[in-house]
Formats: sequence, structure tokens, C-alpha cells
Amino acid sequence: MIANVVIGSIIFGYAGWTIFRFIQKSKRGTCAACSVKGSCSTSCHEKS
Repeated sequence: MIANVVIGSIIFGYAGWTIFRFIQKSKRGTCAACSVKGSCSTSCHEKS
């Protein structure tokens, strides 16, 4: 019983964290959230 609660909490916690990170990255825009933004050769012009 306790193992089910712990495993369920871990699964739902990770899912919540993943959704939170996705929302935070999407708020920053395409180029700001990109992991290779420093070496990217595409032209990104964000609207301010």
C-alpha cells in the first residue's frame, strides 16, 4: 500500500515538473528556450 503511494507520487510529481518546465520554456519563446542558442546560425527575431 505504502509502495503504491510512493510510486504514484513520484510519477505524478515528475509529470507535474515536466509540464511546469514545458510551460516555462514556451513562455520564453523559441530561441530563448533553445539549448543551442549560442551556436545557432538561424535568424531569430523575437517580438518585444
